[in-house]
Amino acid sequence: MIDYTLTEGLYLSPTPAGAYYAVSSSDSDKPRQFIRQLLRQPVTKALTLDNLHQLTGLDDPQECFELLHHCQKLCWVQGLATELEYPSDLLENILPDLLRNISESGKVLLADMQGFYLASNGFPHEVAEELSALSAELATLHERRSGLLMNNLGLASHTWGIIDVFGNSQIGFWPLFIGRNRFVIVISGVPHFNQPEFVNLVWALSKRYAINEN
Repeated sequence: MIDYTLTEGLYLSPTPAGAYYAVSSSDSDKPRQFIRQLLRQPVTKALTLDNLHQLTGLDDPQECFELLHHCQKLCWVQGLATELEYPSDLLENILPDLLRNISESGKVLLADMQGFYLASNGFPHEVAEELSALSAELATLHERRSGLLMNNLGLASHTWGIIDVFGNSQIGFWPLFIGRNRFVIVISGVPHFNQPEFVNLVWALSKRYAINEN
């Protein structure tokens, strides 16, 4: 058995990779449950054993430490020196700036599962509407062919892309599974999900749409 010790004075937060892992699938393993709980908090929680019990849902301290260590090794969680608080502004007001910074081209939108966009940057209105509708159609196609993609081919990703002759993505469709909702980020060109804005985007959506999820 490994003896774990917690570093004092830190606050737990998902990394961009951890936030993406938590919402890139509707599956619900223990790491995902842990990170999703982090993303439902109004502020980043202090790194204490009591908070780990609450966030992981585990009673055994050793199991808490092992889960935290597992997520830390995979760079899914990080310890921050200062506490972060969820933005007090309305979701509709903060979405455009969050989206703008996760795309190299600046062309990005967020669509809901009905195929309507909640926010868009860089796309004309008509294009944003069509891309949002396409995202819903792709989700239906993916669900219908998931047996082939996941079971036969071993492709667990839900992401779809329109690629050029060199295999580079021209338009990417990136689902985010949050609570009982499925959103899609549509990006023209290269995504920049390795930014703090991506964590804040997932945090904002989780606070709005997954706060009552069991």
